Amino acid sequence: MNFLEYQRMVIAYHGCDQSVVDNVLAGGELKQSENDYDWLGTGIYFWEQGPGRASDWAVFMRKRGRVGKPAVLGAVIQLGNCLDLLDVTMTRRLQEIYPRFEEGLRKDGGDIPNNQPARKMHNLDCAFLNWAIPILEAADRVSYHTIRGVFVEGVPLYSSSQLYTESHIQLAVRNSSAIVGYFLPAKP
Repeated sequence: MNFLEYQRMVIAYHGCDQSVVDNVLAGGELKQSENDYDWLGTGIYFWEQGPGRASDWAVFMRKRGRVGKPAVLGAVIQLGNCLDLLDVTMTRRLQEIYPRFEEGLRKDGGDIPNNQPARKMHNLDCAFLNWAIPILEAADRVSYHTIRGVFVEGVPLYSSSQLYTESHIQLAVRNSSAIVGYFLPAKP
């Protein structure tokens, strides 16, 4: 069995505008995000097992003027060939090739992007993953369907805690065929 291929499905949630939910449930498709600050590079973003976090995101985006009526769309996702950043095998591989990325930017006279976690902008991570994924795909002779990562966010639950209020597992779906189907989640 291919160690990159995850034979499992996950339930995940997408925070967005109600019009997006209505469109997708009527047969439309979600579009890949291609912002230069996306956390996991190009993809359709979901919170794994996180309807509350998806709802919080939609509300956050309303405050930024990007969402009119916050809503959540549920999805069943087959992880397939997954670049899983919770697996040390994958993070070690990325760590090994990062110096090549940095060297390439310097040679081309480019600046190394900065992450801005307080603004929820991960320009460096986005640029690096978008650069690294084709290299890994060529080496592994696969096409990654999904990318999975954990993010520690928010504030500690209590003094000296390493548990944080907004930590989550995020998925970026790079191949929409990994999305088995959509559903409207029950209200909390």
